[in-house]
Amino acid sequence: MAATTPGEIAKFIAQRDRAFQPLIASVGPPPVRRSIPVDDRFASLVRCITFQLLATSAANTIHTRVIAACNGEVTVSSVLKAGSERLRQAGLSQTKSSAMLELANSVANGQVSLGRHGRMSNDEITADVTAVRGIGPWTAHMYLMHSLARGDVWPAGDYGVRNGWSILHHDDEMISESALKNAGEPFIGVRSSVAWYCWQAVHQHRLAH
Repeated sequence: MAATTPGEIAKFIAQRDRAFQPLIASVGPPPVRRSIPVDDRFASLVRCITFQLLATSAANTIHTRVIAACNGEVTVSSVLKAGSERLRQAGLSQTKSSAMLELANSVANGQVSLGRHGRMSNDEITADVTAVRGIGPWTAHMYLMHSLARGDVWPAGDYGVRNGWSILHHDDEMISESALKNAGEPFIGVRSSVAWYCWQAVHQHRLAH
């Protein structure tokens, strides 16, 4: 897929699937993706862990408390210093607090090297971070998309992406994760932007209803 500018990406998606055309006309091209600095990658992964399987408002509230538990800055050392009890008091489940602590330990001892991720493939990065107990594919996908600015990530298990796809295609039932994986094949190269449009579809649907 040779499209590189947001306008070219939008045009490519509209050509591949006409169901996206009205939405693209309404919201315009997808945003330009920019990778965050290496020093911010740990905090972004911690944030992704917080947001697993939670509504955005609840996740934002809990993550604000996580930051407070880390004395205002989420780093490897501040997470380790906070410990399980303080992280749990912030509203995290045992699984999530344990995942954050294991991630911090894995980064501290070099098992996970966030600095190398910029040179690794999506699959290699996914394997690297999901080796940490409590970090699943969804967290890896969000990290790839939002932190590393990867353009071809397809989070078929994300509820919002499934919902948005189903809204756009006027499906009677929400598309399954496995069916959505296959549906993404025609968009290889720009699937992060397809996911973004699915989220926009959910947002517009809520505004209209």
